[in-house]
Amino acid sequence: MDQKISLKIAGRAYNLTVSTPEMEQLYRRAADNINNRFAKYTKEHPGKNIQDLLSMVALSETVLRLGIQKELETSKSDELQLEQDLARYLKETGK
Repeated sequence: MDQKISLKIAGRAYNLTVSTPEMEQLYRRAADNINNRFAKYTKEHPGKNIQDLLSMVALSETVLRLGIQKELETSKSDELQLEQDLARYLKETGK
């Protein structure tokens, strides 16, 4: 069941529709994260316009996401290698 929510990002309200309470929680956490980074960049770079600050937020969040994505891919590769090593070991030991 869709639910309408309102989020504030950088002082501006956005009306959205979410499909589950879990999605609402994710959107609210994302908005909080963006607002926290926005406040940090506003403090660190006084005089910058909102577009520049939000661009910096978008860049930092994307770099973070890509780093996590790379770590996940590495973990999946390591997991596959361990599974192959285990299968080879079990085959060699006759188990």
